[in-house]
Amino acid sequence: MKPAVEVDAIVKSYADQVAVDHLSFSVDQKEIFGLIGPNGAGKTTTIRLMMDIIKPDSGQIAIFSEKLSESTKNRLGYLPEERGLYRKLSVIDSIIYLASLKGMNTRSAKKKADELLNKTGMLSNKKKKIEELSKGMSQIIQLIVTIIHDPELVILDEPFTGLDPVNTELLKQMIQDLKKQGKAVILSTHQMNQIEELCDRILMIDHGGAVLYGNLQEIKAKYRSNSVHIEFDGELGEVAGVAERRIHEGYVELVLEGNSTPKQILEQLVGSGISVSRFEVATPSLNEIFLKVVGKES
Repeated sequence: MKPAVEVDAIVKSYADQVAVDHLSFSVDQKEIFGLIGPNGAGKTTTIRLMMDIIKPDSGQIAIFSEKLSESTKNRLGYLPEERGLYRKLSVIDSIIYLASLKGMNTRSAKKKADELLNKTGMLSNKKKKIEELSKGMSQIIQLIVTIIHDPELVILDEPFTGLDPVNTELLKQMIQDLKKQGKAVILSTHQMNQIEELCDRILMIDHGGAVLYGNLQEIKAKYRSNSVHIEFDGELGEVAGVAERRIHEGYVELVLEGNSTPKQILEQLVGSGISVSRFEVATPSLNEIFLKVVGKES
């Protein structure tokens, strides 16, 4: 199966500022791909290059193995960071009009709109004007507009901004449903917990270039610290191979010496008669990896 997106050594500069610097990556079909980085790293510029909104100075971009054309664009759904609904139009009229720009006829658009509005619990609002909706409700409508024409590649730029917990969960479920339908999803957000929960692979960029790229679980394993978290009943005496112990709320962290392994520590604990109810190798969160790699707060 060919990748949904292939980006090869793209460069984009503005005056003397390099926004994207020889960036290469691919996005597979049937995956959720996370695009992350600090403010000004080049994420939105990269998305605009993929969407053919702006042109690269050099490098190549292929969408479903083709250069982006008007016909290829209809295979894409794009939710920009800057939202764009017509506030005076009703929900249903907004959806139908914007669906028509993607080549849908009115009858098909109405039917699909009703399905998606019902699925998102928004059907009772279909005749309300956009300006009457909350920010979160407007964002759900914007996502409906993005996917109504059944695109094969969906690009979401900061989709969770301003959403309450209920609408955040709804949006996450919709993103997971897109993957189940066989679509490729590119998700760009500052919310690392959402990336960690949803994405299969990630690309972290800084100053326009790639600093981390690959399978999320493999990246987390690579940056795993040499320590274990334990919960237990009994008295924790001296444990060979432990350089330091740190007391946290609800658990103890054992920092291992260089040659020690988690298996050796667990065998010692069990052998000493301690009842261990939790034992796990400490894995850093994506946010911790982000701060370590980029060296600044997002």
